Order: sequence, then C-alpha cells, then structure tokens
Amino acid sequence: MIIRNLFLAFISVLVISSCSSTDNEEKALIQDRPADVIYKEATAALENEEYIKAKTLFEEVERQHPYSNMATKAQLMSAFAAYQALEYDQALALLDRFIELHPGHEEIDYAWYLKAMCYYEQIADVARDQEMTRFALQAFDSLIRRFPDSKYARDAKYKKDLTLDHLAGKEMEIGRYYLTRKHVNAAINRFLTVVRDYQTTTHVPEALYRLVEAYIIIGLDDEAMKVAAVLGYNYPGSKWYEKAYALLDPERRKEILENRSWFNKTLDSILTPE
Repeated sequence: MIIRNLFLAFISVLVISSCSSTDNEEKALIQDRPADVIYKEATAALENEEYIKAKTLFEEVERQHPYSNMATKAQLMSAFAAYQALEYDQALALLDRFIELHPGHEEIDYAWYLKAMCYYEQIADVARDQEMTRFALQAFDSLIRRFPDSKYARDAKYKKDLTLDHLAGKEMEIGRYYLTRKHVNAAINRFLTVVRDYQTTTHVPEALYRLVEAYIIIGLDDEAMKVAAVLGYNYPGSKWYEKAYALLDPERRKEILENRSWFNKTLDSILTPE
C-alpha cells in the first residue's frame, strides 16, 4: 500500500511538472516581444514544418503589434501556415479576412490564389460530391479575372482547366449511369451539358459518341447522324468517331461521307434545337 501511494505521488509530480512546462512554453510563446523577433520565430517554425506553432506566432505579431509594418504580412502568413497544416477552413477564414481588409495589398493576388488552392486540394474523385471543385473553379476564375497579369494567373488557368475536366468527368459518369439504366433522356441532358459547358475538356468526344448511342436508342436517327458528323469533323482521328460511325447503318454512313459539308461544322448544330 505504501509503495502504491509513493508511486501515485511520483506520477502526480510528473503530471504537474509536465503541465507547468507546457504552461511556461505557452507563456513564452505569447509574451510581449518586438514584432520582428516574433516574426522571425514564426518564420523559423514554418521552415521547420511546425505549422500550428508558426500560425500562432504570426497571429501574435498582429495581436501584439497591430500597427506595425509586419502585422499585415503576418495575417497572410498565418493563413499560409494554416494551409500548410491542412487546416483549410481556418486558412479560408483568414484569407477572406485579409482580402476584405487589404484589397489593395501588393500580395492580394497571392491571397486569392491561396484561397483557390485551399479548395483545389480538397477536390474529391468524380464518384463523390464536387462542391469543392466548383468552389475552386470560382476562385480561380476570380483570380484570373481580377489579376490577369499576376504571376499566379498562368497556374490558375492550368488548374482551372483541370477543374473543368473534373466537373465534365462527373457529368459523364452520371450520364453513363443513366444510359445503362435506360433513362435515356436524362443521359442526353448530361452529355449535352458536357458538350455545351465543357467544350475544352477531354470528355467532349465521348460525350458526342454517347449522344449518338442515345439518339439511336430512342429512334432519332437524324439527330444521331448529325452528332456523328460533328464528331467526325471535329475529332476525325478519335476512337469515339470510329465507334459512332460503326453504329450507323450503311446508308447513313454513306450520307455522312458524301455530304459532310452540309452539316454545321460547329457544335451549335446539336446544341440549338430547331
């Protein structure tokens, strides 16, 4: 019993000592010091990948020295530290605050870029909800529109194309799902969305082919032939054109080959109802 009590007392001392040590570290972290000293420590923590510590220190720069030259920069850096820590919600809140308070800051374009990246890095595969993809697209659009000459604009355009391709892929997945379950009209709407709204993506040739399939299924052979002709004109070497051509009866194939110039050579021919 005596040994047990001694052991418990020893453990209590360790716990108290540990808590005191933690408290001392936190006090040392937040005690009033010059802005440049705290900022330097925050930068060191960031370089050591201690992102939460860095975020706290950058916030301390602003808290302790709100009117210093470093306070505004520290706001942006605290958002960056949160982003690096994968604390995207916190990073977004900090970035929105920075953008609202400092719309004319020299690094405001970077704030918009970082905001877009917070969404972009949360994009899920096409089988899941694409809310973050849409948010990323909107944020990249805002950056490109507001700061077309920004050094971040080029990467934003590249990532915007990837988000568009991702959204088109989601539409294709849903369209194929409907088609396999004979919900043909619903499938057609999805494939038309890809052709209409995502014309620069890699999914357009397949979307056109799937439209040929769908129109043949419901007996709209003229529409199927139109789409096949558009597919052949715009993507002549595509495997999807070969597959679409194979679906048509011999007379339709002959008509496409002999009268291709008759068809509208833009996608408008299948997007605009007569």
